[in-house]
Amino acid sequence: MRLEKLTGEALSDAIEDVANLRIAVFRDWPYLYDGDLNYERAYLQHYQNSPEALIVGAYVGDWLVGASTAAPLKAHEADFADAFKGSRVNIDSTFYCGESILLPRYRGRGVGRQFFEIREDHARSLGYTNMCFCAVVRPQDHPMRPPLERTLETFWEERGYASMTGVTARFSWKDVDQLSESQKKLQFWMRRL
Repeated sequence: MRLEKLTGEALSDAIEDVANLRIAVFRDWPYLYDGDLNYERAYLQHYQNSPEALIVGAYVGDWLVGASTAAPLKAHEADFADAFKGSRVNIDSTFYCGESILLPRYRGRGVGRQFFEIREDHARSLGYTNMCFCAVVRPQDHPMRPPLERTLETFWEERGYASMTGVTARFSWKDVDQLSESQKKLQFWMRRL
């Protein structure tokens, strides 16, 4: 497996593959996302529109098996304005980590750690001093919660991230077991670079 930093035209060329990968990976717990390709293309436009954005592609041969995105938080400001209202976060000095997605059979090889390192180095090289991301919060009694759920909180904490008290976003999407969209809470995590 090789990791590639994709920016500019290379980033734009990978968007369709990243969209399809997001749909495939996010069907699983905890997102349970019943994906839509048109929505994915629109969402990923944030990255195409930002000259500082980055996609880290994980490839086996020419096949994209994983991806991790990052862009300045200000590129997503409209989406997250309510989440950061009242916080002391300087949006202009903060880089946002989007998804880290990897097909299941390629997990457990240190790729997640490399995704974070590459995105953090990219943000530092551009002069950003904070890095954040958000993750969906599901109720403990959710009927689709796996019996042996693997949480990533310890991994994030080991990387220096801390949950941001009171900084949450709300987004709606259709779960795989639902007929219509429902609102989900996403918790922000942040670290200094």
